[in-house]
Amino acid sequence: MPIVDVEIVTDPGEQFGECLAQQIADAIGDVFESPSQSTWVRLRSLAVSRYAENGGVERGVRPVFVTILKYRRPDEDQIDCEVASIAPRVAELCGRPAENVHILYDSDAAGRIAFGGILRR
Repeated sequence: MPIVDVEIVTDPGEQFGECLAQQIADAIGDVFESPSQSTWVRLRSLAVSRYAENGGVERGVRPVFVTILKYRRPDEDQIDCEVASIAPRVAELCGRPAENVHILYDSDAAGRIAFGGILRR
């Protein structure tokens, strides 16, 4: 059930292949060892003009933000393993350096997410 949001900061006119969302879903699904059709990815681009850092953005830096929602958040050791695998895979697929892939684990989804009108506890 992991739901993964990926937001890529892009330059004007920069586009990604039509299969990028699927490629990211497959790569992250492999890391999670998810059964088919159980890791969902939503992919968005964010224009560089809508991204900022205090003090200014270093020239050429275009980060990728990955937010992961799982039914139950894994323990710290598992998160360490997952991020060590996810960052380089997403970086390669998006054409970015791994140090510019930022991953956030959301709180447990249990008790606060519903599928088809049924709350999952």
